[in-house]
Amino acid sequence: MHLLNLGILAHVDAGKTSLTERLLHSAGIIDELGSVDDGSTRTDTLALERQRGITIKSAVVSFPVGDVTVNLIDTPGHPDFIAEVERVLGVLDGAVLVVSAVEGVQAQTRILLRTLRRLRIPTLVFVNKIDRRGAREDGVLRELTERLAVPVVPMGTVSGIGTREAAFHPAPVPVDVLTEHDDDLLTAYVDGTLTPGRIHAALLDRTRRALVHPVWFGSAATGAGAPELIAGIKELLPRAEGDPDGPLSGSVFKVERGPAGEKIAYARVFCGTLHTRDRVPYGDTTGKVTAISVFDHGTDVREEAVAAGRIARLWGLTDIRIGDSLGVPHREHGQVFAPPTLETVVVPGPDTDRRSLHLALTQLAEQDPLIGLRHDEVRQETSVSLYGEVQKEVVQATLADDYGLQVTFRGTTPLCVERPAGTGAAAEFIKKDANPFLATVGLRVDPAPPGTGVAFGLEVELGAMPYAFFKAVEDTVRATLGQGLHGWQVTDCAVTMTHSGYWPRQSHAHQGFDKSMSSTGYDFRGLTPLVLVEALRRAGTRVYEPMHRFRLEVPADTLGALLPVLAALRAVPGSTDSRGGRCLLQGAVPAARVHGLEQRIPGLTRGEGEWESAFDHYAPVLHGTVPERPRTDLNPLDRKEYLLNVTGRTGV
Repeated sequence: MHLLNLGILAHVDAGKTSLTERLLHSAGIIDELGSVDDGSTRTDTLALERQRGITIKSAVVSFPVGDVTVNLIDTPGHPDFIAEVERVLGVLDGAVLVVSAVEGVQAQTRILLRTLRRLRIPTLVFVNKIDRRGAREDGVLRELTERLAVPVVPMGTVSGIGTREAAFHPAPVPVDVLTEHDDDLLTAYVDGTLTPGRIHAALLDRTRRALVHPVWFGSAATGAGAPELIAGIKELLPRAEGDPDGPLSGSVFKVERGPAGEKIAYARVFCGTLHTRDRVPYGDTTGKVTAISVFDHGTDVREEAVAAGRIARLWGLTDIRIGDSLGVPHREHGQVFAPPTLETVVVPGPDTDRRSLHLALTQLAEQDPLIGLRHDEVRQETSVSLYGEVQKEVVQATLADDYGLQVTFRGTTPLCVERPAGTGAAAEFIKKDANPFLATVGLRVDPAPPGTGVAFGLEVELGAMPYAFFKAVEDTVRATLGQGLHGWQVTDCAVTMTHSGYWPRQSHAHQGFDKSMSSTGYDFRGLTPLVLVEALRRAGTRVYEPMHRFRLEVPADTLGALLPVLAALRAVPGSTDSRGGRCLLQGAVPAARVHGLEQRIPGLTRGEGEWESAFDHYAPVLHGTVPERPRTDLNPLDRKEYLLNVTGRTGV
């Protein structure tokens, strides 16, 4: 049996889930086509997905194509749920990118294909909705070539486009794209010795190396082009590989909860074989697999083992999280898409229990790690990080439908970061200057290049004190940097430990260990925040806000009304390019202004504006007051308050 793990990706409303239904129907898995509008599709199983007609969570379903079992993963198309797509990319052997024949290349289309090419995932393109009024063939091919700047190979032509009778007709593969970087193939073409077999071999090679992208046209609604696409999936995409007898290596890309609240992990096994009752290392722990199911013929069936190449559902791993490796870590592609740049406070309704709400939000964060939770014990508030307003609405509806919890939200605010403005150092020594801890800690903070994160180093000898104390300092440094002088996460800095000291274990004659005269990890964890924030004070920090790069194409005669609005929302065009009656603007805009700008563009451009934006960088806040974020820690910025919270007193 051959396996292929296939992802279906698209801009929202391009018809991705409808195409999944068509593929399952063509393969004989379902007798009747489901409808997105009616909420009856196989992969949109959440009540909210059925109500809204959009995919929110990735879903797996399998179907056979000859001797190949295809595990098809349907992914969300809306940019607010891009994190779901990111997790899936690491387990794919190939992908189908769906493009609407009416709308053509859209914002998310560009982002997805750029990412697929960067990860070298072999990708086929299916241009859907050829039966709709306004559908285009040559125009979409031109957009794929020009706007995406990728080599595409049309696999046929369309007749009756824009009508219910629209049909796809396979045609010989045009060789110009294939010969572009192959001198031998070009020579054979010029000599007239190029055979169909050699053309097919070249197409197969370049598709599997993600150098070209074959394109089919069709309609998920009528079935046009679906058989040809299925044949292309079978012939052109690579099979799953992996040694079933090798050391276990797998990756978890989805976690959900079953009817009894139990965790169920979706994992791709890259190497080895996993059996029920096996103890498996993952994260920082190990767990026992109590049950396994694999996907087969449209359903999942219980098995005693899952071998390399397959996707499985696993029970029993109670602490499993998305992104965890099973056994030996598989190669990681790293973070593909930008992290969330927005944050909002969840406000419980009058009859909503706060503890139940916190538990529900924690479970949602387990299923989506990029929904970062931040709990403020003092104000009894919980904040969540988000990609956009639609995601906020989905969280609200999920809490109501699945947990019976009514909530509202405060206004969405940008998630800023802090960076050191200079170098600062501080130190505190045992039994000096009102230091109540049996620890000596000295730290220096230096700025580092953007994007480097936080580095921790030593200028003291590692043998100067027990390693556990150094580890306590490093862990506390990283935790404390979660909230800087203005309350934002501090990043892009190097923290160096410059001083260390401790009191070794003390005991009286004929008595045991005397804790009051001996250093412990508690002393280093307690002292480090005070030293670090003092070093930060001396260095100073600047607050940076998230910025999106944008691409906006509009009718040229609308610029007069548009430019003042862009300026008012602090969107700064970096380049302007006129093409006939259209104008292309590219530039940067604060993340906090993106939603408002998206809402105003249709009215300002007669509905003809094409907007695309994505996080690009952080920029220093130069306008208005510096944004502050309420602290949720023990506030080491106020020494008396901090010591009172930690030690119960304000001094030695």
